[in-house]
Amino acid sequence: MKMRALRLTSHENSPTLTDCDVPLPAPGQIRLRIHACGLNFADLLMIKGSYQDTPALPFTMGMEVSGVVDALGDGVEGPAVGTRVAVYSGQGGLAEYGCFDARRALPLPDGLTHEAAAAFQIAYGTSHLALSHRARLMPGETLLVLGAAGGVGLTAVEIGKAMGARVIACARGPAKLEAARAAGADHLIDAGTDDIRLATKELGGADVVYDPVGGDQFAAAFRACRPEARILTIGFASGDVPPIAANHLLVKNLTVMGFYWGGYLQFAPDLLTESLATLLVWAGERRITPRAHHVYPLDRTLDGLELLRTRQSTGKIVIAL
Repeated sequence: MKMRALRLTSHENSPTLTDCDVPLPAPGQIRLRIHACGLNFADLLMIKGSYQDTPALPFTMGMEVSGVVDALGDGVEGPAVGTRVAVYSGQGGLAEYGCFDARRALPLPDGLTHEAAAAFQIAYGTSHLALSHRARLMPGETLLVLGAAGGVGLTAVEIGKAMGARVIACARGPAKLEAARAAGADHLIDAGTDDIRLATKELGGADVVYDPVGGDQFAAAFRACRPEARILTIGFASGDVPPIAANHLLVKNLTVMGFYWGGYLQFAPDLLTESLATLLVWAGERRITPRAHHVYPLDRTLDGLELLRTRQSTGKIVIAL
């Protein structure tokens, strides 16, 4: 039996849609009939070969999937065939079928669509683990979210509010600010026209900064921190890795901490799985509302990646199969 898959064979060329054989699950794996796959900034880095976890060529792209279990490998007792699940795979999601580690498969709550499930794992997982485990965000603290209308930024706004924080959302332009407001932001800063440092300080400063942008925005947020603030470096969507003034860390007792969600698969996988399980409970209870903001068919995946590359998207981009 054949299937379609988006395969990358060279870092000098774009991935291509290819017909290939439907895989058989190995021991310990399940096979999914994939219904949706989320796109991520890391996909763009993988195409160039610059992502820290880029698989060996050739490979099928797609890091986070949702689908229905349709076969079990040897030694696998569940999830049962027919179960709707989400899986963080790292690769293999942009295909009609895929085989994945059964231990990573999490059953979906009723009412959560496949598109929403594919949009939720990396974005919500990043924000939840970063804010709860790394930054130890507490109720009543002020959280400044940079890039607040992006795929992870919107989830940081939503999760910050669910954790009881006062949220300042920083994004560029009225449409993106409105998306952040709808996600629960208490205060809005326009990165295109406002002075981020001054506007944040006028609101009392930040206890925690969530930064997937880097560059000048990091520098402005750094200077708007309250004493003992924690700054989460999530990524560098601006393309600019900022320098850090260690003497300022000392004077204000600041902490800058790196956060790479996928790294927990290597040294603390149970922590990552527990976080995702918590988020699925929250989704079932409607404490959070995962959603796909842009949905494309498989044969338009490159259009979705271009929307991501040009930073024209608001929220998460998902491929529906």
